[in-house]
Amino acid sequence: MENGSDIDLCLFVEPSCEDYWMKPGEAFTVHSAAEGIDVWFETRVSKGCVIVWLYEDGDPYKVVGEHRVVDENGTSLNSGHQRPAGQRWTAGGPIID
Repeated sequence: MENGSDIDLCLFVEPSCEDYWMKPGEAFTVHSAAEGIDVWFETRVSKGCVIVWLYEDGDPYKVVGEHRVVDENGTSLNSGHQRPAGQRWTAGGPIID
């Protein structure tokens, strides 16, 4: 996914509650770590945040927990990548002011 806005955008991966922050113009890719399965992505968009769930064969009862997020250069990113200082969190993810 690419951040086509003029603000930082949070990529929030469930169920692991991991956050990766994209600056305007940046692009990240989410990969399943599992090999040989058909992975479907469910996405939800809210103000300043895209939430992603990974499912095996599109079955919401088969959540794929192992994943990695990479930048445009193929570099693996860690949760909290570019997280803004003082960011507030709730059970549902980040609060974007």
